[in-house]
Amino acid sequence: MNIIVQFIDFVMHLDKNLTQLANDFGVWTYLILFLVVFCETGLVITPFLPGDSMIFVIGALAASGDLNFPVIIAVLMAAAILGDTCNYHIGKFLGPVVFKKDNVKFLKKEYLIKTHNFYEKHGGKTIIIARFIPIIRTFAPFVAGMGSMSYPKFISYNVIGGMTWVALFSFGGFFFGNMPIVENNFSLVIIAIIFISILPGIITYIKEKKTSAAK
Repeated sequence: MNIIVQFIDFVMHLDKNLTQLANDFGVWTYLILFLVVFCETGLVITPFLPGDSMIFVIGALAASGDLNFPVIIAVLMAAAILGDTCNYHIGKFLGPVVFKKDNVKFLKKEYLIKTHNFYEKHGGKTIIIARFIPIIRTFAPFVAGMGSMSYPKFISYNVIGGMTWVALFSFGGFFFGNMPIVENNFSLVIIAIIFISILPGIITYIKEKKTSAAK
């Protein structure tokens, strides 16, 4: 429970925590932030790491001079693209192994086929939109690799999605993060970013529940 409380506190006070990180580690801050974004997008076991909100704060810190904006943009874009690429290959490697295991009762081979067909039809849109939905963005590339989505198709949308995601939140933080109204209500801004990010998932869940109830 203490770990959860500490994590929530870290996210809610990202502005202070990242400022302290930059002061304590200097140039190594870029590597640390690279690893956080890489793991958040590249490892299915770490979807809880901060994403949108952290990139927004990074943009604000760059505007105040704590970080070099062009450098951190390049670092974060590389982390986002490489993270999804790693996740894709993990899914491609583990997918066939997982589906061969007879004791994995909740996974069926037809799921793999359906996933493949879905990503062949909607893959590009899925990979780009998933960037803006916490947790989903961590699993989307894994499922894409697991469903054997062609890599050339995946990497093109991966690059577009990764660059757009980082640019949108970092530039948002750079231009608006240091406004008095944002600085004075930073916790509320972080909560708003998180809520807006998960809103599509909430809407989809409600629609699915209504559809199921109507049947």
